[in-house]
Amino acid sequence: MVMKPRDRIDYSAMPDRAPLALPDGKRVAVWVIVNIENWDIEKPMPRTVLPPPGHQVHIPDVPNWSWQEYGMRVGFWRFHEALVSRGIPVTMSVNGSVCVQYPRIAGAARDAGWEFLGHAYHQRPTHLIEDQREDIRRTIDTIRDFTGHAPRGWMGPGLTETFETPDFLAEAGIEYVADFPMDDQPFDIRTEHGTLTSIPYTVELNDIPMMLIQHHKAAEFYDRCMDSFERLDREGEGNARVMAIAVHPYISGTPFRIKYFEKVLDAVSSADGAIMWTGSQVVDWYRSSVASTSRRE
Repeated sequence: MVMKPRDRIDYSAMPDRAPLALPDGKRVAVWVIVNIENWDIEKPMPRTVLPPPGHQVHIPDVPNWSWQEYGMRVGFWRFHEALVSRGIPVTMSVNGSVCVQYPRIAGAARDAGWEFLGHAYHQRPTHLIEDQREDIRRTIDTIRDFTGHAPRGWMGPGLTETFETPDFLAEAGIEYVADFPMDDQPFDIRTEHGTLTSIPYTVELNDIPMMLIQHHKAAEFYDRCMDSFERLDREGEGNARVMAIAVHPYISGTPFRIKYFEKVLDAVSSADGAIMWTGSQVVDWYRSSVASTSRRE
């Protein structure tokens, strides 16, 4: 029987929940996600910065592929310097093929201790993947071979899933997902192979919708992140929250946007109520908290 999201996820109203507490009186767990994608020039581009001439998709789409490639050649290294110099934990959502095609990038992330989050093998919607099980296996194996560790988490390209995806992920040993941007706290997802944990990802503190769809000025990234943190920090005093910040090197890694990402890093990481974590640290804390609550009950 195919389970849909409402079959897998129980509704939970925030005021009805047992409070979650972060270590040392912190109120907001902040995880930074650097999204590294590998675009296939022989296929339509996942997104575009220039509309195609005559509104007809042409392959190869050299200008839009090159826009993304700028992030690999230049933008990523701005991220790397900004995050490593500040000692901020990073979760890198990465297509498995990046480990093969861009070993310089994958190696720099590995050597910096960044967590690798599975993001399919190539950047294309999950619905277009002919064999999901094989794609998941190939992605996990490639990341394990490159880093020495299998990824614990997963995010579909563009947050895409089919109704069967959670079962395939749990079957493959994935522990948490970031495809359900529907809460400020983690929650459990039922599968045929046990429980997955969803941890909060973002479609709002994310440079794709903010810059490419809503067409905001670069400074909006700082304003929106700080407004969000201010509110979550206040609410987290009684019940801890999780905040995700998601960036892409061909967008926020540009010269006219990078300073706002750096300003966010400086402001949030120095805030009294924030703890900077990876996705795995968030899921470990949540599962430990839930287990502790269950024992008390």
